Amino acid sequence: MRVSAIQFAISLGQTDANYDMVEKYIYAAAKEQADVIVLPEMWNVSFYPDDVWNLADDDGCRTKQFLADLASTLHVNIVGGSVAVRRGDKLYNTTYVVDRKGKLIASYDKVHLFTPGKEDAVFTPGEKINSFSLDGIPMASIICYDLRFCEWVRMAALTGAQMIFVPAAWPDPRCEHWQILNRARAIENQCFITAVNSCGEAGHMHFCGHSMIVDPWGNVLAQGDGTAQIVTAETDFSVVSDIRNRINVFKDRQSQLYNV
Repeated sequence: MRVSAIQFAISLGQTDANYDMVEKYIYAAAKEQADVIVLPEMWNVSFYPDDVWNLADDDGCRTKQFLADLASTLHVNIVGGSVAVRRGDKLYNTTYVVDRKGKLIASYDKVHLFTPGKEDAVFTPGEKINSFSLDGIPMASIICYDLRFCEWVRMAALTGAQMIFVPAAWPDPRCEHWQILNRARAIENQCFITAVNSCGEAGHMHFCGHSMIVDPWGNVLAQGDGTAQIVTAETDFSVVSDIRNRINVFKDRQSQLYNV
């Protein structure tokens, strides 16, 4: 499976410009024969403008139609990073996943909100794991800060996911954490990790890029730098069954002793 991560500098609060940019990148990745195209966190508005409530996608209608049209036209799967979504009187940081036919097959509201950035004062947390299948492969997704909560990622892995997607808006001062945590989550859950970050600046924030695709042994198959680019790797899912046969951490778990 060929996976492409779209890393770009999201324009703060400029929704139309961001949708236009994403469309161009998706076309470019599809031309390179990507099977799955993955977007970064909050790509419709960046993370996040003061007027995010007014700029948020009402019930995700624009985003869902936008991704469905591109997926069906280009015959690609799209893990739609995340967007700011307004539902009722609440605001969410939401992922939409569409398959090659343009069918919405999964959605996910970010569960762990970043309190140092006061995300919890603006957004409402989600309450459920996001698991799904693309081209017959079980997968899952989380969002950014969720990566720091190993028990949450393990719960996603326990659904049978062989690849976990991590769209993010990860800042520059903690880039090394980003790299280490993505490799650690891949190793401990014996699955592929496709972690997609934004780059450039948005207000006072500077995002570090370094989107990466990691195999179940912790090997980095592809990694970007700090600039806008498409990061692509071929993934062979036989590696998942191989490592789980050699070192079966799922079989050897003593879950009756865990209280998490």
